[in-house]
Amino acid sequence: MRHFLEFEKPIAELEGKIEELRRTTDAGGIDVAEEVAKLRDKAQTLLRTTYGRLTPWQKTLVARHPDRPKCLDYVRGLISEWTPLAGDRAFADDAAIIGGLGRFRGRSVAVLGTEKGNDTESRVKHNFGMAKPEGYRKARRIMELAGRFGLPILSFVDTAGAFPGIDAEARGQAEAIARSIDAGLDAPVPFVATIIGEGGSGGAIALAAADRVLMLEHAVYSVISPEGCASILWRDQAMASTAAEALKLTAEDLKRLALVDAVVPEPMGGAHRDPEAMMAAVGNQIWASLEPLLPLDAATLRGRRRDKFLEMGRHAIV
Repeated sequence: MRHFLEFEKPIAELEGKIEELRRTTDAGGIDVAEEVAKLRDKAQTLLRTTYGRLTPWQKTLVARHPDRPKCLDYVRGLISEWTPLAGDRAFADDAAIIGGLGRFRGRSVAVLGTEKGNDTESRVKHNFGMAKPEGYRKARRIMELAGRFGLPILSFVDTAGAFPGIDAEARGQAEAIARSIDAGLDAPVPFVATIIGEGGSGGAIALAAADRVLMLEHAVYSVISPEGCASILWRDQAMASTAAEALKLTAEDLKRLALVDAVVPEPMGGAHRDPEAMMAAVGNQIWASLEPLLPLDAATLRGRRRDKFLEMGRHAIV
């Protein structure tokens, strides 16, 4: 059963009526095809209109949609001969961060990503995509492994942020994130990151210090969540929609500010309505971004990556 967001209620009502008419046809043999076609056209028009004018807060809700394809969905859809790797070789394995080796369109690659899970059991297992220090140390280990074997790195980011618990802080959360960012910047191989849902704070950029950063049309990417920003500035989470406007967290805003390199259009109504089409589009954009990087040597990749992120700082200062 499809999950509808609050602002999608008019669409839900129309699609509910369509389903009722279909059941009527199945039960009594009444021909309601013409009426169904009219309602379907009306629903598609409403869907197109609604998604053509989403506010930043509504885009945040779409980015968090429970049916939206997650990291492991993209791994299954885009990566063949997948071999997961576990552990940071120091403390434990963190299921919030997925890592491993596989093939992308015939080329061997290293893959990283934050996994939120698709149901209650998997969400608990993956800690809702919020990684602890061992997760970022695992990411660093895999990035360094990719560098040693000359494997391009692909990452899929979908996290509200790093886990803020006291145990994570006690084990060096900030240091682990910083070293993961450093490993990404220092990688001697091509690195393409894709923001597939939420890109929250340092927990996101730890896996996105890449040559090319792609972002799905209805994904969000920000230093803090709208709720967190509202709690700090107004001490009221009800101001989250106002905070979302101020944070400039949408793909459109970030592309205009040159903080991401390309925006991947989503199927009408969001990635969750047509996951297969979304994965195909992401795969095509990743390849278009990766292919020009493959001939470049390590020094060129590192230099260009360094300049890319320093330019962001200059832009912010101006």
